[in-house]
Amino acid sequence: MTQEIPFNINIKEPRWDQGSFEGRARHFFMVTDPRNILLGPKVLEEAKTIVQNYRMGIPTPGLTEDQLWRAKYIYDSAFHPDTGEKMVLIGRMSAQVPMNMTITGCMLTFYRTTPAVLFWQWVNQSFNAIVNYTNRSGDAPITTSQLGTAYVSATTGAVVTALGLKSLTKRLPALIGRFVPFAAVAAANCINIPLMRQRELKHGIPITDENGNRLGESTKAAQQAIAQVVVSRIGMAAPAMAIPPLIMNALEKRAFLKRYPIMNAPLQVGLVGFCLVFATPLCCALFPQKSSMSVSRLEPEVRAQILEKNPGTQVVYFNKGL
Repeated sequence: MTQEIPFNINIKEPRWDQGSFEGRARHFFMVTDPRNILLGPKVLEEAKTIVQNYRMGIPTPGLTEDQLWRAKYIYDSAFHPDTGEKMVLIGRMSAQVPMNMTITGCMLTFYRTTPAVLFWQWVNQSFNAIVNYTNRSGDAPITTSQLGTAYVSATTGAVVTALGLKSLTKRLPALIGRFVPFAAVAAANCINIPLMRQRELKHGIPITDENGNRLGESTKAAQQAIAQVVVSRIGMAAPAMAIPPLIMNALEKRAFLKRYPIMNAPLQVGLVGFCLVFATPLCCALFPQKSSMSVSRLEPEVRAQILEKNPGTQVVYFNKGL
């Protein structure tokens, strides 16, 4: 059978217009689809082969455009956009909903005692550290010692923040105490993400022109990228950690949960999961994955280097990470 589709489809970019929030949302609903974590190595390798062959102009017999886009999104869900390496399973964005609904549900359920707060904040920040490293921007390697130092610093800072906030709410109403996990997570994201991506802040991330040609590395671009990710992550956590406490606070006053307290955790996890199914892709879509910055805002030396070789360049692009 002859090739059914042309080779002019740009699968380096998402299928939908990334200049609009709707287009980005549709893109990230595909990227964060939890069903992608169930795909086995064979399916992932087949998708990788289809994508790589298409980029090289090698036909795949019988391939349709929809199948090509499906392969692209399977490939994007499992392989890093800059390095091309297969990402750790629990660090992939498709694992965000099942992992976060479990961890967040437990954080919201077991928030009353200090040991429980300590344990679940540690679990949460350990998971966040894996996600932050897995979805970093750029292709430069990070050493084991750098990774270990970043992990210890990030998790320690986050856990201390959580315990400090818990101690401040001891004399406040019980409902306020339910929001301690969210406040702790929001504060911890401001610590964890920059620390796990500190190499980018020190050495910069790759910046390109609109055609993807590499122009250098920029720390200013890294600062913007990390700031956008922090905002997205806090927004992602907000509905899942703010809405369920209100519902659970009302339900605990009713006869059902008083009679069946064992249902507290499953209900909490389910409510969190429902919120995350929508919050995860919608908050990832707040900013374009391929972010941009005016050349005038770059570091003077990087700006000079770019304008010397490419005088007409006004905007540079970079992968902000997730």
